[in-house]
Amino acid sequence: MRFLLDPEQRAFADSLNAMLTAADTPSAIRAWSRGEHASGLALWRRIAEAGVFALAVPEAYEGFGPRPVELAVAFVELGRHAVPGPVVETVMAAALLTEPGPAKRLLPALAAGEAMATAAPAGSYALDGDVATVRLAWDADGLRSAPGHGPVRASLDPARRLTRLLPGGELLGPNPPLALALTWARLATAAQALGVGLALLDRTVAYVKQRTQFGVAVGSFQAVKHQLADTKLALEFARPLLFGAALAMDPADVAAAKVTACEAAYRAARTALQLHGAIGYTAEYDLSLWLTKARALRASWGGPGECRAAVLDGLSGGGRRS
Repeated sequence: MRFLLDPEQRAFADSLNAMLTAADTPSAIRAWSRGEHASGLALWRRIAEAGVFALAVPEAYEGFGPRPVELAVAFVELGRHAVPGPVVETVMAAALLTEPGPAKRLLPALAAGEAMATAAPAGSYALDGDVATVRLAWDADGLRSAPGHGPVRASLDPARRLTRLLPGGELLGPNPPLALALTWARLATAAQALGVGLALLDRTVAYVKQRTQFGVAVGSFQAVKHQLADTKLALEFARPLLFGAALAMDPADVAAAKVTACEAAYRAARTALQLHGAIGYTAEYDLSLWLTKARALRASWGGPGECRAAVLDGLSGGGRRS
């Protein structure tokens, strides 16, 4: 089955791509990794003004959604430009905050970009807890607003800074929809990964056209063409799975899209690293920002093994909605 975006969705993707291309995200990522958030927060507000986070927030709380297909379209572009910050976790927050009181208090600000959310199980690391203004943690008692965070730790991806959320805090709801929130997180992560893979492929194709060996462009070698073709096929196979999962929002379908898109992005990263040669290993070269993100997204909100298990559970009937 072919999933084609309609004209409005294509225009939305094109506008985000143009905005993010002009924003110099590599500079914002490097500043973010140093704990300097000004440029990243300015970018966050522009993304919110474009309506990205409102796509996850119900209309009752000043959002446009939930609209998973359009959200997937947007997150492909966020991945294509390696946007820093807890973008997936902010989407999760929109799914987790179902109690009317906390939802009315917090969701409009998330939709408008006036707030930023992170989320994690109690006791585990959360993304960018030092800059997030809404910190959600869940334990046996339910969903809580964490009162603070511990020391910041660097991660493989410089755009992802990790903190443990402090225990306690306001109880926001006794029975948060964790399975639904995980499905949204995996959908957004899959879309991000697809965008990362597409960016890596584009950058690698451009590079092998310029790099020469034996007096000819490396891209003219048959072995190089085969590697790039295999990478493109993997990414194009992931695309319909992503948008099909966004239409259905079935946990098994979303898990399949997540593992397929993340594995395709990881393959694109390996191909990019091999074809760039030694320069691909240097942190100063912008390619590294996409290489590390492909690796980090692969393990985020369910690694390959966990997602494959969810797919098998869905096929056996355990994960299907009645």
